[in-house]
Amino acid sequence: MTSPRPLYQFYGRRKGKPLRRHHLELMESLLPKIAVDLADPLKGTIARRWLEIGFGGGEHMAHQAALHPDVTIIGAEAFLNGVAKALAHVEAGAVKNVRIHYGDARALLDALPDYSFERVYLLYPDPWPKERQKRRRFVSPQNLSSIHRVLISGGQFLFASDIDDYVQWTREHLAAHGGFSTVSDSAEPFDDWVRTRYEAKAIRDGRTPRYLTFRAD
Repeated sequence: MTSPRPLYQFYGRRKGKPLRRHHLELMESLLPKIAVDLADPLKGTIARRWLEIGFGGGEHMAHQAALHPDVTIIGAEAFLNGVAKALAHVEAGAVKNVRIHYGDARALLDALPDYSFERVYLLYPDPWPKERQKRRRFVSPQNLSSIHRVLISGGQFLFASDIDDYVQWTREHLAAHGGFSTVSDSAEPFDDWVRTRYEAKAIRDGRTPRYLTFRAD
């Protein structure tokens, strides 16, 4: 039996500015159609599945879904405005292979069956830079164990960040876990990459993103 989850949040705000009318409409009309049911989280998906944790505005998730119609991409996001933007991308691209969990990604991970995903993405997560905040980073022993559990053998965990300290933190935590091998550690983006607004801001501010790929052994 797994130990209870810690109560601290790995994410910040739950909502920002008031939603525009169309975004509100999408939350009411589209989200219920593609929302993940935690009681049966793989319902309506196909055999190949990827997971994106904290998808921000959904640019990358929708882009990958359009490029890979033979893959179901499940995204988890706790920020209301990000979910609304992602729904707009899904609608604009008319993609049918996206499912969304609006809430804490850890609840989704806990509900997912073993060996059910080919990839898990964690892109530009909140860095929680202060020393007292670091326990809130998503890359943690317990979350890595959950990610490892849901990946198929040989599946990939893909991490991107522009914060050097978080990149090194991730290298160290993956090495300590022992269930992953490093595939690549590069300044070059992943295949089929689309630049997100977080990455664009990092580059404007003079920070160099790093892209890490690990294989579940």
